[in-house]
Amino acid sequence: LKEEYKLARRPMGIVLIRNATNDKVFLVPGMDIQGMLNRQKFQLTANGHPNKLLQKDWNELGSDKFEFEILDQVEPRDDPSFDARRELNFMEEMWLEKLEPYDDKGYNVRKLSREERLRRIRQRVN
Repeated sequence: LKEEYKLARRPMGIVLIRNATNDKVFLVPGMDIQGMLNRQKFQLTANGHPNKLLQKDWNELGSDKFEFEILDQVEPRDDPSFDARRELNFMEEMWLEKLEPYDDKGYNVRKLSREERLRRIRQRVN
């Protein structure tokens, strides 16, 4: 059974955690949607979620004020040219651009552009 579980192909995709009191959202990509959903719920319940603002609201409002929704999913393919990580990154970027879950609208943090990351590295070195 363990081996079957390890070999099973699971859908990957994007999940949205919504704060029902203020509509703030947290967008999360995962190579295994069900596993990622379970991990998010466990981390929040155990007071160990890496997103401290989401954790704070969860603690203050309670779990019943949050909804979990699968936004997008893709079944793994046998096609050798299919790059699952690349597909997942594309889906994540698409949903981040569409929803803009930052600041007052959400819990996500904007990703830095390549140029910005390089500029910050140069600043640290100098």
